Amino acid sequence: MSEEQRRQLQQQLWNIANTLRGKMGADEFRDYILGFIFYKYLSEKIQRFADGELAQENLKFAEINEATTKGKEYIAALEDAAIGELGYFLKPSELFHAVAMKGSNQLDTNGAGEGHNFILADLTRILKNIEQSTLGTDSADDFVNLFEDLDLTSSKLGKTEKEKNELVAKVLVHLDKIDFNLSDATADVLGDAYEYLIGEFASGAGKKAGEFYTPQPVSTLLAKLVTSNHRALKSVYDPTCGSGSLLLRVKREAVSVDKIYGQELNRTTYNLARMNMILHDVHFADFDIRQEDTLEHPQHKDLRFDAIVANPPFSAHWSASQLLMSDDRFSVYGRLAPATKADMAFVQHMVYQLADEGIMAVVLPHGVLFRGAAEGHIRQYLIEQMNCLDAVIGLPANIFYGTSIPTCVLVFKKCRKNPDDILFIDASQHFDKVKTQNVIRPEHINKIVESYKARGNEDKYSYVASLNEIKANDYNLNIPRYVDTFEAEDAIDLNAISAQLIALDKASHATDATIAAFCKELDIAPPFATTS
Repeated sequence: MSEEQRRQLQQQLWNIANTLRGKMGADEFRDYILGFIFYKYLSEKIQRFADGELAQENLKFAEINEATTKGKEYIAALEDAAIGELGYFLKPSELFHAVAMKGSNQLDTNGAGEGHNFILADLTRILKNIEQSTLGTDSADDFVNLFEDLDLTSSKLGKTEKEKNELVAKVLVHLDKIDFNLSDATADVLGDAYEYLIGEFASGAGKKAGEFYTPQPVSTLLAKLVTSNHRALKSVYDPTCGSGSLLLRVKREAVSVDKIYGQELNRTTYNLARMNMILHDVHFADFDIRQEDTLEHPQHKDLRFDAIVANPPFSAHWSASQLLMSDDRFSVYGRLAPATKADMAFVQHMVYQLADEGIMAVVLPHGVLFRGAAEGHIRQYLIEQMNCLDAVIGLPANIFYGTSIPTCVLVFKKCRKNPDDILFIDASQHFDKVKTQNVIRPEHINKIVESYKARGNEDKYSYVASLNEIKANDYNLNIPRYVDTFEAEDAIDLNAISAQLIALDKASHATDATIAAFCKELDIAPPFATTS
């Protein structure tokens, strides 16, 4: 698929999404359109799989008559095969195309009469059947309650059942016309389109966007950093995974990732992350996304990961309960992060989960670099006792949705090749301004990554600071202390300025004289005082 065709597809999907825009907010109609796209994907995937299984029978899945004995035998056999391979099952009558056709009044309803194109009840039942088809199987955790945010009874879809049905049918019919090209295993068309929509919804959701989306350039930077030395990963983990986009970006940058792990607090966003994994063709056995509070109830505490990436909610509140002082993640530090700023608590959690040979990259607000009290104590312990901070990278302000604050990336390794120093990179002035948002481009990302790999000094950009220097600065990591970006202003020639002022004064007197002469001819007083 060409770039132009990709853009056209994205625009088509956004136009379909806008069918719902007038009815509800961006974060609400996001759940509907992404849910419908996911249903279409599951339908097309099961159809392709079943058609392959039926190829020797010279039969198509959609043509099976479910009412006949033979048809039921086919369905039973295909369900067993699909559950093992794909993790779920849909009957031919439950396929997206069949429902869309019924909704558009084009399906042969055998004289069902008025109301035969009413699809809301069918759709509700089908989505529930998808989830129930996985019960008792290895994929159950990945499909349970997956469609719970797609409420087809909501009054936001319309005042009457007829209005709701017409709106949903309209969306399905439009989606049905789009070819996601699932036959091309090398082109992740649907996955890209899904990511595009998530990004568009994030840009329109303001502050709420931070709950589920990391801007793609930032995701790319983190992914490139954690794959800079090893591109074949056994595991990657994100403790605040949102929609899962950051984890998928690591998978894209790596040569291989055996298993993806994540945890997400928000239930709706957790569902979005699971859909996102499946849409990107991550097999249900190859990801483990959990829904819980990471700091209070970590779900993967016994595991250690090759790569960890995260964009935790900035300065989030947490319990900071003294009971957590007995938790191995925090106990060695002797202090807990403040209840009103959980940034360092997330760092402590991730460092604990990092494998000895692993690498971790996390986006945080600049305050973690210099704030004192408990945060200063934790920062000093990470550097002085654990010596696991490898690099500090300053990013431009205003690159995240909903906040304009400047941010930084901290890179951690437990077994560092450069244990006597920390690399500082100031990339805060390297961006393009697009409307009201600052954007870091591929060239900016590549410069950061190459500088991280080279680990050298570059005037006004990077500096390798010894641990003694950092100790002398009382473990304050504020980047301007290490990377001097001061630009001296051009020297001002005061004699030349004086000469210009004298020339201006002479010109002003000449102009006054001309005006005075005109005023005298007109027999009016000049608009300024005159000297005798």
